[in-house]
Amino acid sequence: MSSIDWIVLIGTLGFIVLYGVYRSRGTQNMEDYLIANQSLPWYHVCFSVMATQASAITFLSAPGQGFSDGMRFVQFYFGLPLAMVVLSITFIPIFHRLKVFTAYEFLEKRFDMRVRMFTVTLFLLSRGLSTGLSIYAPSIILATILGWDIMWTNIFMGTVVLIYTVSGGTKAISHTHVQQMMIVTVAMCVAGYMVVHLLPADVGFVDALKIAGKAGRLNTIDFHFDPNSRYNIWSGIIGGFFLQLSYFGTDQSQVGRYLTGESIGQSRLGLMMNGLLKIPMQFLILLVGVLVFVYYQYNPAPLFFNKVETDKLKTSVYATDYQQLEQKHQKLTFERQQTVNALAKAMDREDEAEVTRQKTMLQTNEGIAKEIRNETVALIKKNNPTADTSDVNYVFLRFVLDRLPIGLIGLLIAVIFSASMGSIAAAYSSLASTSIVDIYKRLYRKDASENHYLTASRVATIGWGVFCVAVAQYASKLGSMIEAVNILGSLFYGVILGIFLVAFYFKNLGGKATFWGAVLAEIGVVVCWLSDVMAFLWLNVVGCILVILFAWLWQFTVEKAPDKA
Repeated sequence: MSSIDWIVLIGTLGFIVLYGVYRSRGTQNMEDYLIANQSLPWYHVCFSVMATQASAITFLSAPGQGFSDGMRFVQFYFGLPLAMVVLSITFIPIFHRLKVFTAYEFLEKRFDMRVRMFTVTLFLLSRGLSTGLSIYAPSIILATILGWDIMWTNIFMGTVVLIYTVSGGTKAISHTHVQQMMIVTVAMCVAGYMVVHLLPADVGFVDALKIAGKAGRLNTIDFHFDPNSRYNIWSGIIGGFFLQLSYFGTDQSQVGRYLTGESIGQSRLGLMMNGLLKIPMQFLILLVGVLVFVYYQYNPAPLFFNKVETDKLKTSVYATDYQQLEQKHQKLTFERQQTVNALAKAMDREDEAEVTRQKTMLQTNEGIAKEIRNETVALIKKNNPTADTSDVNYVFLRFVLDRLPIGLIGLLIAVIFSASMGSIAAAYSSLASTSIVDIYKRLYRKDASENHYLTASRVATIGWGVFCVAVAQYASKLGSMIEAVNILGSLFYGVILGIFLVAFYFKNLGGKATFWGAVLAEIGVVVCWLSDVMAFLWLNVVGCILVILFAWLWQFTVEKAPDKA
């Protein structure tokens, strides 16, 4: 990057961190540190909720997902608006009325300590692991730009966020989230404009969409019901609804965001606006990836987008083999450009026969390109068995670094970093608050002073930061980050949601039945995943239903009488 890009990057990130610390000055007690004294307006709630979910994974991996697989991933969010309605009606009033710090305090009041501790364990495990992925995603950028070892970039990213999280707590996080989402929205719109601007002069936005459609990248909605298909409208609405309901309703990283609302109405409005804005935002991000795909139909694309690994190949014993693959790739690129130009002309003439012929040739070209890429991946593995061979996370980053003008590169890198900082900070805060409120204060120090709990919260934040950085060291093995983080969530969120639904709606089911129902359900979810019985979104439905089913069976067969909570 140029010196101007570095100035833009450091200036943007520095402003966000300093602004968050400044606005959160004067934090005095645990209530202020963990839930900002429930004093924030709806737009803070909305942007904070969005920023917590929109990590660097969203802005690195989602465009790569659109590039490689098209628009169908947007169906993942179709259940979100309905989930926001249910949360606004049920969860928010209960949490506000009980004046809890975490969602899991309610479970002990409704059931017993076993249910609370089991749910807390599931949350800490899932959120701690997924936060490690959130740290790894921006670390890719530093490793690519600076050539640093990924271990040191993970440590750097995880540590930077700790500065304002430890110093300012939830209030600092919320104020930085507002700034982050404003910068993110502007920057991604500019990125989409620039991709179209860089296309050939005779190719406009509509022409680009037509090319993308013929290449199978505008597959937005799939009405075919298939439990083994990861993304269709049914898995999005049903499976996505259960996942989003659990994530926003029972994950402390999100519950902690809307508990900061100054009233039930402000929290509700913040969540509802999130439900309305999230799908268009995700659509835009995926569309940028699709437009990058079209750009590379007219321009040479890297054989492999992870430049760190290809640079290693060029100086290895496999350099000659790699050079031969690059020559094949260059020849294929020229043929693809000819085919795309012919396809565009055929569409202008409305010559359907020629369109079909050129479309088939384009698909054949893409198939051969995948074979060459697979050979490249095999070479990379031979040269470096520990290499990250899934380059979907590098597609957008490589385009930004190679093709965008000076200044804009720094801004877009800052966007990815700031998004990462927002989600990581919220995760740190939620892990710390759950550890202190649900474990430390409940089991070890019940009557300590406010200053003691405030200090303990900061120490817990640092401890979880160390853990998440350690997890980030192994994240390169998981492929597409945006899929990996949602698969990970699906292993736990359905069961957690089932526990809360039993608490809210099944008053005749007691603590022991719910505890064993949840344990058996979690085992069932893991078995389904290991057996590859269904696409991961459906695991959320299965987990939720199994908790209710097993709890009911336990209550009325093993217990044989209602267990009064």
